[in-house]
Amino acid sequence: MSCCDESPYHRRLTALSGALFIAGLILSLQLASASLPLYQAIPNTAALTLLVAALVGGANFIPSGLRSLRSFSLDMDFLMTAALIAAAVIGEFAEAAAIGFLFSLSELAEDYAVDRSRSALDQLMTLEPETAERVSSDGSQTIQLEEIRVGDVLAVRPGGRLPVDGVVVSGQTAVDESAITGESLPADKTVGDPVYAGSMNQDGYIEIRAEHVTTETLLNRIVQMVENSEERKAPSEQFVRRFSRVYTPVVVGLALIVMFGPWLLWGEAFSDWFTRGLAVLVIACPCALIISTPVAVISAITSASRNGVLIKGGDHLEAIADVRAIAFDKTGTLTKGTFEVSEVISANGLNERRILEIAGALESRSEHPIARAIAKYAGSVEPTSFQSRAGLGVEGEIDGIAYRVGRPSMLSGSLEDAASRMVDGLTGTAVVLSADEEVLGAIVLEDAIRDEAADCLNALKRDQIRNVTMLTGDCRMAAERVAEAVGVDVVEAELLPEEKLRAIEAIQQTHGPVAMVGDGVNDAPALAAARVGVAMGVAGSDAALETADAALMSDDLSKMPYLFRLARVSRRVIRQNIVASIVVKVILAAGAAGGVVSLAAAIVVGDIGMSLLVTGNALRLARTR
Repeated sequence: MSCCDESPYHRRLTALSGALFIAGLILSLQLASASLPLYQAIPNTAALTLLVAALVGGANFIPSGLRSLRSFSLDMDFLMTAALIAAAVIGEFAEAAAIGFLFSLSELAEDYAVDRSRSALDQLMTLEPETAERVSSDGSQTIQLEEIRVGDVLAVRPGGRLPVDGVVVSGQTAVDESAITGESLPADKTVGDPVYAGSMNQDGYIEIRAEHVTTETLLNRIVQMVENSEERKAPSEQFVRRFSRVYTPVVVGLALIVMFGPWLLWGEAFSDWFTRGLAVLVIACPCALIISTPVAVISAITSASRNGVLIKGGDHLEAIADVRAIAFDKTGTLTKGTFEVSEVISANGLNERRILEIAGALESRSEHPIARAIAKYAGSVEPTSFQSRAGLGVEGEIDGIAYRVGRPSMLSGSLEDAASRMVDGLTGTAVVLSADEEVLGAIVLEDAIRDEAADCLNALKRDQIRNVTMLTGDCRMAAERVAEAVGVDVVEAELLPEEKLRAIEAIQQTHGPVAMVGDGVNDAPALAAARVGVAMGVAGSDAALETADAALMSDDLSKMPYLFRLARVSRRVIRQNIVASIVVKVILAAGAAGGVVSLAAAIVVGDIGMSLLVTGNALRLARTR
């Protein structure tokens, strides 16, 4: 970007320069009546007016251009400064004024272009209310958001926005969370349910307990991540910058040849070819080319954030467009992750209730979805020791006896064989309870498939995805039941976390760039190994937000086709912008060298026009659904 920003000072200088430029042109046209005594002084007056117009407009970029000269940098401000001064020195005051005014105007257009593409992010930043209502034993009081502390009880009335993330402690209502999760339908909230800052309370009075201060809310983290994403340059943007480093010196060299070549070699009129060279020099500024990629990336990322999808940078956006294979975790991704115990099998006559109590006590220390389903049966039983074994299960001691709950592969030898025989043929997800050298029983759980899973996978396959694989630690029979229902191509079952990583590497070798979709915590190695890691349902998970390259804020798989569609459309828009910027510059350069394109036309078309064109093209991304 240029030194100039869209400040009131910049706008005032540009407006004044434009007024003087027009006035100078009008005075110059009056020279047709110069035979009248009144107009004998017009030439000097017109020249002076145009020179002042050039200097006023040039005040926006000449200081930066002189600084660039000291550092030997051929940036756009230096080129425009050189062109303006050169035009003034040879007496082409109209051309100098055109450079001063029109380049300042093009800088305003460029700033507007970027600001317009960031408008969705700006709207996100305004979702938090300015104040909150804190409730205490002394009554309620209005406070600033900065005064909220974790644990404060806050009242949120109908029509009000939630000030911070928290948990409902009183009342019930429906909350519009579309700005956070992208869900269009309001979510019903009652005591114990989480709520997020920026959401709109619709029709009920509730009180919430603050879980985060305002600087640590999910909304604030989303805004920060979107802003930080602008620092992660897309490959296309890196190409444009490399191209500009070659393009600008080449065109500057061409401008010098046009300025002095015909005059030195063939004795052509110096002023005519020098003016043509100035137009070529103006075209050397790759303004529209430089912003062609950033405006598209910013527009796509901010639009995605408003639709409940977080993309952490332009590099990830373009990587998503390259993906040709997707690997899904099963539990909590293709399925709802809300397990229910459907059957308890006893192996040695142990009471089924006791099996659930022991297993529940151990699982109460784990965060896995299966563990949460069993943990509610723990009752008053407490383990005296506990250890989690990633991808296998948990173990601990209760009443002096060492128990294990998990997959049959957690065991060894004959004990593993006995456990495998017990769960063989079961249609649900099964875990085995064992103690010492004895299998005590098995617990079978059912997990409902997400309603939108099959439609999601069908849409992805229509959109250039060649392979869909399921990677799960669950038993093969349960995995294949889900795979058949939703349309998965390949099932890899009973995998440990490190085995998922190797599976991702194998898929990439066979099918090319792969995306891994999981919960962002248990699947961290696979998410990191994939070309793109996508975590879903991360509105309540700090770790998932940090792990993934992209994230679905809600548990809604229908956002996946949108994510891939947006990435592919974004890449197409970026390529269109780059090609159009280069082609127009080449055509203008040829026209300027041939005397067909004037200096004013070069600036209006090459800078102002193309900046607005690439911006308008980028803003189409907001309409992608």
